[in-house]
Amino acid sequence: MATLQGMSGTDVRAEVAELSALLPLWIGKIYQYDTASFGFRLNGEEKARHLLFVEKGVRAHLTAELPPAPKNPSGFSMYLRKYIEGGKVLSIEQKGIERVIIISIGKGPQEYKLIIELFDEGNLIFTDKDFKIINALSQKRFRDREIVAGALYDGLAKSPEELSYEEFKEKISAADSDVVRALATTFMLGGLNAEEICAEAGVSKSMPTAYAEDAQLRPVYDAMCAWISRLASPKPVIDAKGAFPRPAPGREPTAQFATFSQALDAFYPKPEPVQEVEKEKRLSREERIRKQQEAAIVSFDKKIAEANEIAEIIYGHYGEVQETIDVLSAASKKMSWQDIGKVLKGSDLPAAKRVVSINPEKASVVLDLGEKHKVTIFVHESLEANAGRYSQTAKKFRAKKAGAYRAMEAGIKHAEKKKTVTAGKMKAKWYHRFRWMETTDGTVVIGGRNADQNEELVKKYMEGKDTFLHADVFGASVIIVKGKTEKMEEAVQFAASYSRMWSSGAASGDVIEAAPSQVSKTPESGEYVAHGSFIIRGERKIHKDVPLEVAIGIMTEPVLAVIGGVPEAVEPKTKVSVRLRPGTFEGNDIAKKVLRKLKEAIPESEQKALKGVLNTEAVAAFVPPGGSDIV
Repeated sequence: MATLQGMSGTDVRAEVAELSALLPLWIGKIYQYDTASFGFRLNGEEKARHLLFVEKGVRAHLTAELPPAPKNPSGFSMYLRKYIEGGKVLSIEQKGIERVIIISIGKGPQEYKLIIELFDEGNLIFTDKDFKIINALSQKRFRDREIVAGALYDGLAKSPEELSYEEFKEKISAADSDVVRALATTFMLGGLNAEEICAEAGVSKSMPTAYAEDAQLRPVYDAMCAWISRLASPKPVIDAKGAFPRPAPGREPTAQFATFSQALDAFYPKPEPVQEVEKEKRLSREERIRKQQEAAIVSFDKKIAEANEIAEIIYGHYGEVQETIDVLSAASKKMSWQDIGKVLKGSDLPAAKRVVSINPEKASVVLDLGEKHKVTIFVHESLEANAGRYSQTAKKFRAKKAGAYRAMEAGIKHAEKKKTVTAGKMKAKWYHRFRWMETTDGTVVIGGRNADQNEELVKKYMEGKDTFLHADVFGASVIIVKGKTEKMEEAVQFAASYSRMWSSGAASGDVIEAAPSQVSKTPESGEYVAHGSFIIRGERKIHKDVPLEVAIGIMTEPVLAVIGGVPEAVEPKTKVSVRLRPGTFEGNDIAKKVLRKLKEAIPESEQKALKGVLNTEAVAAFVPPGGSDIV
């Protein structure tokens, strides 16, 4: 059943059968409309054209019309075009009965796989023919799998109808629940479908599976296999509960369709056209500040609501949360967190499966309680104290919201007077030959431009009070945070943005944080450490899903300079600035485009004073390696 929240595994089965019937197909243009939506033009025989719309985590189906193509293609869509545009679609398959579509594509001597995940937040993953990940829209590490370049994607799974009766019997008997729940969850068929299968088999849906005999289970198995096989020849409908591949007994359809894609296309809201950013009017400083305040208030409201909802979830699942605290608090006194993690990963108990991830440093775990939000629980604190943390968070953001309203009401007390730029040029400093940035609180962050500079930074300039950062990707720059800072998130984003993740077209990535004492050039016996590379020993902190974005602007006070880095650190210090994200244009080309944008924003009366600092070379020094687009 397809709902507005997304397609089910059985919906994917019907859609894959429909798409497979169109083969052979060839990949045409690929478009990315936002961070979640993609369009694929598929060319068939006799000049047939098919349009595939994908919204990660939600849906994938043919559509009558794609949204208008964006003027500036994204980095990930351009990456896919480079490898598979013009390639032949060899097969379109489903992973078991899961919400995963696997498209195999041949281009020249190579074979690739484009994997579309429609569960949780969703993803688009690009692999070679052996499921070795080449790139992904969102690169992440989970407790039980890794979606990062070089890792192997688990693309194999048995669908329920592929099981022998003996395998089916063993699996459903071990579920230790009633038959309808076992079909819905263990075999991933969903509640409504499971009820329909029970009715076809002529068995009670509340029958306990642990005590069922062959005479009761065999009809269930046969009905399940027959039900799944009918998905290949759907009779699509929309009714009060959603879009279905086939009509459900007892519910009157509101509309019927020739194909399941047509039903899905009619059921889901039409994607909104991409709004190109208009820059005809440049906001004044007062207008820009007010827009930032309004956006902050919206963000505070969301965080207040989320914190309150999580506190209610904790109390709503009092028994499960208290059990987790009692068991893990006692276990942590006898075992290491690494051993606890291994035990949890290997356990089939529901209590263990609730634990999504653990944080040994904070003695906390993330629980999935089947609610809207996942919950972080500190195992050495009481349930009430854990809920109190979220109540305090809500209180903090309510205070910030009140402060934002006061600032908006007060307005800007003094008008900025237009004046001619008279500040002197910034003097060169020792770290300017490296990649560099100053955080909002004035801490210097420096990074290597190549392997030689990586070696130099660690051996010559890294001190005990500093922090070592490194993007979780091969060949990334060494980043040194010189001293303590309250704005470590800015330094972390700097490390992610000035790494090879940028050139891969990824929207975000992970960054490793370590102390200088953990960084070593000495390998273990039999190992080799390349020039510019280092070994990190001991526990390190991982910053997850760090967004890739930089800003380059012109600072006029207290000195004149072109500066760059993460937007939060650069924009408050600059008179005008331009933001970049991973994209299409190479370094020198994008530097020229940024230079033109900056000059257009500066009054002619001030351009003469900036002539000595504003040039392509100065801008290019802050452009990340790889293709970029102006935001």
